[in-house]
Amino acid sequence: MSLRQKDLTEIEYPETDGQPMAETDLHRDLMAELIAELKRFFEHDPRVYVSGNLLLYYVEGNPRKSVSPDVFVVRGVGNHRRRIYKLWEEGQAPEVVIEISSGSTWSEDLQRKWRLYEDLGVKEYFIFDPEYDYLQKEPLLGYRLEEGQFVKLEVPAGRVRSEVLGLELVDTDETLRLFDPQTGEFLRTSTETERALHAETEARQRAEARVRAETEACRHAEEEAVRLREELTRLRSQS
Repeated sequence: MSLRQKDLTEIEYPETDGQPMAETDLHRDLMAELIAELKRFFEHDPRVYVSGNLLLYYVEGNPRKSVSPDVFVVRGVGNHRRRIYKLWEEGQAPEVVIEISSGSTWSEDLQRKWRLYEDLGVKEYFIFDPEYDYLQKEPLLGYRLEEGQFVKLEVPAGRVRSEVLGLELVDTDETLRLFDPQTGEFLRTSTETERALHAETEARQRAEARVRAETEACRHAEEEAVRLREELTRLRSQS
């Protein structure tokens, strides 16, 4: 190992920047919800990594060069847990980034992070203001990389399509949802998923109970038939 390589391996890349996960409960909950929905959507693809609020280091040897996207999706890398994301080791920048903007971040989201994500080659960048306060005219913004530069996307009626994800990001006037054009439905939230699983469990239990009841009824019918045949045989033998 060369001295240069040794120096690089000894550099520490912190797992936290000391900043809170999100400015408010609203921002944290939406961030966590979007990550969870995308994880479920891509759970069967071993080469899609979904994460968020994870430090991404983009310059080897310089731990000050980092960014922590609220939500990001990378295709072409392993779908396993990470403590940090080193771009030079992974060899693939995030293809989609979603920032949940707030009073303390919206300026950075539109300036420093915008330029950084463009330089890193992020294919699609979306910004959403869940409080409808800081980006009042356009609460949902979208950009797509074309020839190395971000081009602003049209967001008609609060909807914009992600070509990378194959999903639509939808501003419902209450929050940000992910819509699947293939199914014609929104991706289920964690609460909706839990309710659906509960309903499916109850339906399965009712079906199993019906089968058990029918099986028990058949058993009783067969036992009664046997009893009647035996009784008939006994009566004939006495005549």
